[in-house]
Amino acid sequence: MPSIRNSLIIALALALGSTAASAKTDKFAPLFQQMDAASQRYREAQVQLQNGDDTAMVRMSKALEDIEDLAQQCLKQKGCEATRVITTYEALLKSQDMAPDLVEAGETSAEPDHAISPVLASSPEAARSMQLLNDGHAFDKMVEINEPIQAAIREWLTTQRSFLIDSWENYQYMRYLMYPEYEKAGLPEALLFGLMAKESGGKVHAVSRSGASGPLQFMYGTGARFGLGKDATGFDTRFDPQYAARANAAYINERFRELNRNIEYTVAAYNGGEGRAGRLFVQNSGQSFWSPQAYGALPPETRDYVPMVIAAAWLFLHPKQYGLEFPHIDTTPDQFALARDTSINELTICLGNGGSRDGWFRVLRNLNPRYEPTTIIPTGTVLRAPKRVTMLYRNNCMQGPRAEMAGQLMRASKYVVPVYVPGPEAAMDPNASLAEQVEAATPKPAHSRKERKEREKKVHEYHVRKGDSLLAIAREHSCDLTVLARANRLKGPSYALRPGQRLKLEGCED
Repeated sequence: MPSIRNSLIIALALALGSTAASAKTDKFAPLFQQMDAASQRYREAQVQLQNGDDTAMVRMSKALEDIEDLAQQCLKQKGCEATRVITTYEALLKSQDMAPDLVEAGETSAEPDHAISPVLASSPEAARSMQLLNDGHAFDKMVEINEPIQAAIREWLTTQRSFLIDSWENYQYMRYLMYPEYEKAGLPEALLFGLMAKESGGKVHAVSRSGASGPLQFMYGTGARFGLGKDATGFDTRFDPQYAARANAAYINERFRELNRNIEYTVAAYNGGEGRAGRLFVQNSGQSFWSPQAYGALPPETRDYVPMVIAAAWLFLHPKQYGLEFPHIDTTPDQFALARDTSINELTICLGNGGSRDGWFRVLRNLNPRYEPTTIIPTGTVLRAPKRVTMLYRNNCMQGPRAEMAGQLMRASKYVVPVYVPGPEAAMDPNASLAEQVEAATPKPAHSRKERKEREKKVHEYHVRKGDSLLAIAREHSCDLTVLARANRLKGPSYALRPGQRLKLEGCED
């Protein structure tokens, strides 16, 4: 039988074919009456099918075919209300997705609307996203026949499925900060999700080996062109989800203007460089991006990147078509003021993981990117959080046994308390710190002078590898970036490195 997805495509085609809803006239009344009657037949047959009548499938198919025929008639007639057709299809989509046989045992309500589509099953938004994605080149048809994109969909649904679901969850909590920036720029939300999923998986503090940073992985120089970088407090706004989305939207629109709004070349530019993408666009004007002359000339990383972004965007819009179920989570945004000094780590412990599969560490980090996990955040600071977290904070973190336990765990030392063994060789200063006592009680391996020097050299030096960035090295070895840069006479903001260079690891914990 014709699929609901095909029906939605017809509805979207109608939306694209009409720039404004025309006033309903008596001329089209019989057509819409027939459409309403066919819709009613479809629903009745659907109920019969759910009650065990297998013959109802034929009646559902016939009703849907009638609706499609009537939709085509509407499309061919000037002044026909496309919005009326979209409403009919939206109702059918919701009625199908709320069918009892789709509800898991023990559930008391149908699946949430956003399980139909991460754009919250909003027909106008879905139509708008598809219109922007199509923008003159049948985006949906390209996805269905393009083998690299199909292969990318396969990858997202197999080895990368859990990563995609994590990306979706991370994005949902940040959506109220990021999506408005795309909406104001007139860009489709699905593209934002596709880029973010491939770039960082929605982890705001992601840093690549080349120094690209944040949820949308801006290099420092590119970010600076679009308003990102160190603010007055020293915070790098590439890590801020709202600012990163704003800069990304500006970058995408700049590429759209240069590349005739071609999505594939624009995505390629984001990964492989705008200069390369621009040259290929000019050289291969009139040919498909997927032609050997264009697609084959891209670096392997970009050839993988473009279909993966497009595939993630497509799955964002059509999860149920592929048996992809995104979890039902309450992402209602809220904020709370700290009642006492604390840290993200301490909050993660006292909050527990009620309402979240993995706890609230990632959510708090993403929504409050200025704070490192161990940074003590002073009393009165207002933190962003989902509404559920504000309730958990009041119940568990302000006072009481959970709050005390979290504080105790944060004060615990990594050092093992030494066991005192009587004898002159074990004597130690009772006033020494715990770390000093541990050091004194720990047996020291016998090393020659040469071995000790080599060992010391390995600890305090780092050999730069291809693709390394100073920020990534600082994070890996727990270094103070400013101290590390000064010790090696490196100047910001680029902190340029060369492969083989030896760095002194000053200001580092390792």
